[in-house]
Amino acid sequence: MAGHSEWANKKFRKERQDRKKSGVFSKLIKEVTLQARNGDPNPENNSGLAQALERAKAANVPKDSIDRAIKRGAGELEGAAYEEITYEGYASDGVAVLVRAVTDNRNRAAADIRHVFSKHGGNMVPAGSVAWLFERRGIVVLEDLPEDVDHDELEMALIEAGADDLQAGGGTLEAFCAVSALPALSAAVQAMGVTPTRAEVTMVPKNTVHIGETSAGKVLRLIDALDDNEDVQEVFANFDVDDDVLERLESGE
Repeated sequence: MAGHSEWANKKFRKERQDRKKSGVFSKLIKEVTLQARNGDPNPENNSGLAQALERAKAANVPKDSIDRAIKRGAGELEGAAYEEITYEGYASDGVAVLVRAVTDNRNRAAADIRHVFSKHGGNMVPAGSVAWLFERRGIVVLEDLPEDVDHDELEMALIEAGADDLQAGGGTLEAFCAVSALPALSAAVQAMGVTPTRAEVTMVPKNTVHIGETSAGKVLRLIDALDDNEDVQEVFANFDVDDDVLERLESGE
């Protein structure tokens, strides 16, 4: 299941991001700039930019910073030329790791990310070595649903809009779909008066590796260190770990 991989990107990263707002703002602004450069600077005609703007707004990035990022991407203002690069590697116990970076210096990014893998007991591998273990999927995440929302009706609306996998637990509902169905899922949710926590394209593992507490600690420290890197936007891993282990690691026991 994708849940524990998503946990690494959602719960684990959120806690760190809450402590490092300035770094998060920088990464989100990079993403907006990249998406504006790669397509139409009008988010109505550029789904990648629309998703980047949603994440930036959710993180309370100042509007003027977002506007400048769009103008830089559109060439209206001078700024760094960012490119998107994917790096691949393995962590402890053969856990596959996929790293999505946005950088203005390819050589620096590659060297820094390789160092992080090596320092935390992992290793980088050639392109294509682990990418095949993941697939691009759309995901809509719903949290803290209003009390007047009928959960059965909501799930039916998601299925009718194209959701092919629903995962619920801990007050969160995750709906997965083909990338092409993501706009329809997001619209169906909003039509019911619900604002998604996330509605974006992600990488979901096709299968997972179950790991124990020792390996889980190593894997999460690697993900943490990668996420600290200024060029890294997202980290995906195909591990599965028991909930009680996650709770102990989270609490630092």
